[in-house]
Amino acid sequence: MKQIEVQIMGQSYLLGCPEGGEARLRDAVERVDQTMCRIRDAGKVRARDRIAVLASLHLAYDLGQQLATTEASAAAAAAATQAAAQAQARLEAEVTARAQVEAQARRLARLAQPPGSVLAQDRLDELVKRLDQALAERPHLP
Repeated sequence: MKQIEVQIMGQSYLLGCPEGGEARLRDAVERVDQTMCRIRDAGKVRARDRIAVLASLHLAYDLGQQLATTEASAAAAAAATQAAAQAQARLEAEVTARAQVEAQARRLARLAQPPGSVLAQDRLDELVKRLDQALAERPHLP
């Protein structure tokens, strides 16, 4: 583990740092130093240990706010995803229903064709052809 030296409120500290984590640790030290200096400069608290406790509370509160915001965003995203899935399911059901209605309309249109129409004639020709085949298979019928 690597060690780095940092300054917080003018005092040096030697901190252990995992490989690749130096930038994040330095950012954290900078936030702590800024928070502690802001509390010290406000002039109400002078003891380092009290400043450190107040800074810790400030930073923990800020972190809690960020977590709450992240959780609210995640909940909103989950709700939006669920609403989108429900909308997609309704759309798919509507498409299926429309296809069924169209198929039924086509069947009804075929049935409504007048007897002399091309479609009716094609069906009649097919029936005659089947009847001829059936008669050809049974020669004993007149």
